[in-house]
Amino acid sequence: MRFWSRDVGFAPVLTSLAALVMSMATPLQASDLYVATGKLIDVQAGIVRTNQCISITNDRITAVTPCGATPTGAKRLDWTAFTVLPGMIDLHTHLADAGQSADLALPIKTSPAATALIGAHNARLTLESGFTTVRDVGTYRGLTDIALRDAINAGHMPGPRMFVAGAYITLPKGGGELNGVVPNEELPADMRLGIASTPEEAAAKTAFLIEQGADFIKTIATGAVLAIGTEPGEPELSEVQLRAVVQTAKAKGKFVTAHAHGAIGIKNAIRAGVRSIEHASLIDDEALAMVKASGTWLVMDIYNGDYIDDIGTREKWPEEYLRKNRETTDVQRARFTQAVKMGVNIAYGTDSGVYPHGQNGRQFAYMVRYGMTPMQAIQSATIRAAELLGKDKELGSIAPGRFADLVAVDGDPLADIHILENVAHVMKGGNTVR
Repeated sequence: MRFWSRDVGFAPVLTSLAALVMSMATPLQASDLYVATGKLIDVQAGIVRTNQCISITNDRITAVTPCGATPTGAKRLDWTAFTVLPGMIDLHTHLADAGQSADLALPIKTSPAATALIGAHNARLTLESGFTTVRDVGTYRGLTDIALRDAINAGHMPGPRMFVAGAYITLPKGGGELNGVVPNEELPADMRLGIASTPEEAAAKTAFLIEQGADFIKTIATGAVLAIGTEPGEPELSEVQLRAVVQTAKAKGKFVTAHAHGAIGIKNAIRAGVRSIEHASLIDDEALAMVKASGTWLVMDIYNGDYIDDIGTREKWPEEYLRKNRETTDVQRARFTQAVKMGVNIAYGTDSGVYPHGQNGRQFAYMVRYGMTPMQAIQSATIRAAELLGKDKELGSIAPGRFADLVAVDGDPLADIHILENVAHVMKGGNTVR
């Protein structure tokens, strides 16, 4: 089977956009910064500190100390009117996609080049909303996310740090396929890069995606809410297939996450050794106990059910979508509350792209409503998310050695978590982008 190369199609388009997007943003840059904060949320200790100044050299934090005189040669940045916290992390996004709508054919109508340009727009919105890092968990147009990540890393356009999957590893006609538009066999090749019927095919597709530059692997262990002809509670990739993916990825230094709503699929994924479970809407008591015992992470998108019900109904999304959303939303939130009480690993992920990008902060209020303290919710999107990524020595906290990714907000988000929905300033790697 022929596969699209990551070096063909997307990168030239993204590069040609560089002049336009760079003209839209003029970041404040300095090799040495001294950022004076009003309040600073220390997510490692779980406390708020006052009168703290952050020393930054190039893109890294070098010190966090009580404020004093500005060091020689440094530029002082006055954020004393704000509460400052680490740049936030959303572990379930879909930046490089056409977005959700009533038109099932929209992904196929949107060319790879157009998808890449849409991704550039989504990346900018996400960064400006305070999310300086994302894990992008799959795109219908395979490898577009890799091209987008590479363009951001090269400085061609503004966007968050991206960890990308490249494509979905899914069964034919499964929850990771574009079903209901044309016969699946007639879909473009870049939309079927991860189709696997056997453990051997799953392992081969895993190796291919990693060779193309994927940072991790996304598997589809159950049916999906927003996929025609699949049911969220039904298992799809088997435990044997999932294990083949995990073993192949592990041998190449990568981890695996699993889209899994239903309890059987969740248990299959945990036994196979995945690092995280996405959605976990119908997780049962046994699966929760397995999550706790194994240290597996849950990434539960408990905000967007309301968005799907409201906007999906208004815009006449397929009734199948709306039914499955109604059947999973409330039980998912109840299970989230149970998971919080059990103290399992929970990290922040919203499924952005189902709702408009840039609104990622709206889930914080739901996490607090359904059992977390405001500090726990903030930690889930900072230090805890960084731990899931295996990057907590670089991301997720305001401490020496970490990237200088900072967010400033008006007021106290520990008193009113909704404040995180509208940030005042954003810094990524020492560059103020908002």
